[in-house]
Amino acid sequence: MRTILVVGGGYAGFYTAWGLEKRLRRGEARVVVVDPRPYMTYQPFLPEVVAGSVEARHAAVSLRRHLRTTELVNGSVTKIDHEHRTVTVRPAVGEEFPVPYDVLVVTAGAVTRKLAVPGVADSAIGMKHVEEAVAIRDRLLTAFDQAAVLPAPQRRRLLTFTFVGGGFSGVEGFGELMSLAHSLVRKYPALSPAELNFHLVEARGRILPEVTEEPGRWVVRHLTRRGGTVHLNAQLRSAVNGHVVLSTGEEWDSELIVWTAGNGANPLVHNHTDLPIDERGQVVVRADLRIGTDTAPVADAWAAGDDASVPDLTIARPGAATVPNAQHAVRQGRLLAKNIVAVLRGREPKPYVHHSLGTVATLGLGRGIFQWRRVVIKGFPAWLMHRGYHVLAVPTWERKVRVAAVWATALFFGRDIVSLASVQNPRRAFETGGEPAPAAAPARARG
Repeated sequence: MRTILVVGGGYAGFYTAWGLEKRLRRGEARVVVVDPRPYMTYQPFLPEVVAGSVEARHAAVSLRRHLRTTELVNGSVTKIDHEHRTVTVRPAVGEEFPVPYDVLVVTAGAVTRKLAVPGVADSAIGMKHVEEAVAIRDRLLTAFDQAAVLPAPQRRRLLTFTFVGGGFSGVEGFGELMSLAHSLVRKYPALSPAELNFHLVEARGRILPEVTEEPGRWVVRHLTRRGGTVHLNAQLRSAVNGHVVLSTGEEWDSELIVWTAGNGANPLVHNHTDLPIDERGQVVVRADLRIGTDTAPVADAWAAGDDASVPDLTIARPGAATVPNAQHAVRQGRLLAKNIVAVLRGREPKPYVHHSLGTVATLGLGRGIFQWRRVVIKGFPAWLMHRGYHVLAVPTWERKVRVAAVWATALFFGRDIVSLASVQNPRRAFETGGEPAPAAAPARARG
C-alpha cells in the first residue's frame, strides 16, 4: 500500500486529505498528514474572533475529528528529501525522526512576512492564527479595564490601537476591532468614544488591492467616518516599546500593534527542500498541480495553496499565477485529491481552472463590502453576504451549526466582553495566594 504524505494541515492540506478519504478504496493508499497544530484554522473567521462574534474554537476545525482514517503526525517538517522520498519531522517533544512516503503533497502554507523594522518582533502581534486573534481581543478588553481607573492624560496609550497592512486581513481586523471598541465604550462611563484612537497604516496609496480603486476609496472614507485614521503611502519605521514612527514623520504610542503586512514564502519550502522553486520562494507547479514544469515534471510530487505557484488559466497573461487566498486553496485541495486518485488508477489529472466568485469583506458588525467584476454592494447587504458565504464555506456541518448558533445568540444578548488574558499566566493566582500583583507604572506619552 502506497503512502501519500501531506505536509501541512491548512486549507489545501485538509481538503486534500478529506477528499482522499472519500475517494480512496480500502487498502489503496495510506494518507499521512504532518502539522504542528491539531486543527485547521478557518482564517476568514479570525476578524470576527477578534470582535467576539465567533467563538475561537469554532474557527478551528479539528483534524482528528474530521480526518477519521488519516494518520496524523503532530510535528513540523524541517526537511523534504524527495530524491529519497523522506521528510524529517521535529515533534514538540523529543528527537527529530524521518517519515518515508511514496507520494508527496506540499501544502505547508505561507507565513507572516516580517520586515526588519525595529521593535516589530518584540511589540507587534500577527493575525494568522486563532491564538493571535484571541490575544488581540483580550488586549483590547484588558486595556479598557485598565484605562477606566486612570486619569484621562494617562490613558491615551491604552486606548490607541494600530494595524499595519491594508490588505483584507488588516482592513477586516481593523474594522471589526473598531466596531467592538465603540460598542464596548458605552459600558464604561468613565471613558469617551472620542478617546479611542485607531490607526491603519498602508505603504501603498490604496487599501484592499483585491477590489478596484473606487470601492477601496469608499472603504477609506467609511472607516474615517467611524473614527479611524488611515495612513496611506506610509511605512512603519519603528515600533520600539510600542512607540509607532512612520515614514511620514507621524508618531504615537500604541497599546496594540497588529502586523498584517502580507505573507511570505514558507522557510521549509524556500530553504529546506530539493524541489524546484521560483524567484518568490514558491514551489513551481503545473496547471494540474503536479510539481515541476510541462517539460520537467517531478514524479510523485504535488503542491497547492499559498506556497505553490499555480498557473492561473483564467488570465491570458503568460506566467500569471493564482492569488494566495482561501478561495483558491480550498478548490485546489479538492482537485488535488481527485487528481492524485486519478493518477493512482492510471487516468490523466485535470488542470486547475477557477473563475473568481468575487471578493467580500466584513468591516464590523452590520458593515461590509462585496465586489464581483463591476458589481459593488456596500453596507449591511454585503455584511449579510459575508456571513452567509462563510457559514456555508466553513468545512463540516458541525462547525456550520456551532457558528450559526453563536451568531443567533448574539442577536439577543450581544457579544461576550469577558477578557481571558489571564490564561496566558494561569499560575499567577496560585503563586500569589490571592495577593494582588504590584501595579505597573503607566507609560508616559511621547511627543
